[in-house]
Amino acid sequence: MRRNRLLTTAAALGAAAALGLAVPHTAAAGTEGRCSYVSSDYRPTLTYGSTGAAVRQAQCLSNAWGGVPPKLAADGRYGDLTLRKVEWIQVCHGLPESGVIEGRTWEVLYHPALDCYARYPD
Repeated sequence: MRRNRLLTTAAALGAAAALGLAVPHTAAAGTEGRCSYVSSDYRPTLTYGSTGAAVRQAQCLSNAWGGVPPKLAADGRYGDLTLRKVEWIQVCHGLPESGVIEGRTWEVLYHPALDCYARYPD
């Protein structure tokens, strides 16, 4: 009886994994490898007006989302377009809409949710 239960559980987990149900999907599948302006361990606090390679990294990572949000040029300048997109990403993940890229925001840039149902600002 116990052996049957174990086999049934193993079969169910195998089927779920094969269907992609056992592992959560993210929009960033492979994004980190394409964004190599800085090490993924380097996560400074960035705010409007910041410049440099870390801003380029954040801009590149933000492009994991398809659809309506515009792709950002990785120009290394944290301006209006970057601010708008970072705030939208924060809303999508239930973070405070501060526009500040810090620990939790870096984490969602590297591991974004698959979908966001928040309307992108015009």
